This record gives sequence, structure tokens and C-alpha cells, in this order.
Amino acid sequence: QVQLVESGGGLVQAGGSLRLACTASTRTWRTTLMAWFRQAPGREREFVAHMTWSGEHTDYANSVKGRFTVSADNAKNTIYLQMNTLKPEDTAVYYCAAGSTLSIRGDDYSCWGQGTPVTVSS
Repeated sequence: QVQLVESGGGLVQAGGSLRLACTASTRTWRTTLMAWFRQAPGREREFVAHMTWSGEHTDYANSVKGRFTVSADNAKNTIYLQMNTLKPEDTAVYYCAAGSTLSIRGDDYSCWGQGTPVTVSS
């Protein structure tokens, strides 16, 4: 069973930056693709970004393109989400997920972390 542990969330002012990390306990065919999702209070979970461990493929939601960047440290089994120019509407719990299918649908990911909260104040 793959376990994902997120870290790095917190409180930041609008325009600031945060870097989230997600460490996988192991890597299998089930963790070929790593993704970030977020869920704001009262809203549905939404796709943020995903990548392959090799970095050959990355994709972002339109709402974060140009501001967020995903990257990976394969030696540490860790992916990162660098979030710059944060906006109050980025406030949400951010979840790391792992799967084997290129998808922006949360249902296609079989492993999830516990989430890390991000609050952006105006």
C-alpha cells in the first residue's frame, strides 16, 4: 500500500509563495503519475497539476498556469508544488494523489495523501 504524505501548507499573504511537498512511501506502477488537487470550503475538489516522475509530462489547470510549477526529486520519492503569486482564491486543502493514468479526474487516482491546508490572506 503506497502512502503519500504532504507538507508545506500554511498561511501566506496574497502575492506570496509556498512550496508543498509530497513524499511517497514507495513507487510502483500505481504511482506512475503524480498529481495535486485542491478543495476549497463549500466547493468540489479540483485538479491543479500533474506530472510523471520523469518530468516528461506536466499539465496544469488554467487557473494556476504560469504561477504554479510541479517538480520531482526522484531520489527522495518526493514531488513538489511551487506556488507563486498566490491569490485568496487559491485558499484550499491541497491533496497529493498517485495513479497510473494521465487524467485530471480525481476518481482516476487510487492513492491520496491526507491533505495540507493553504490559506492566502488578502
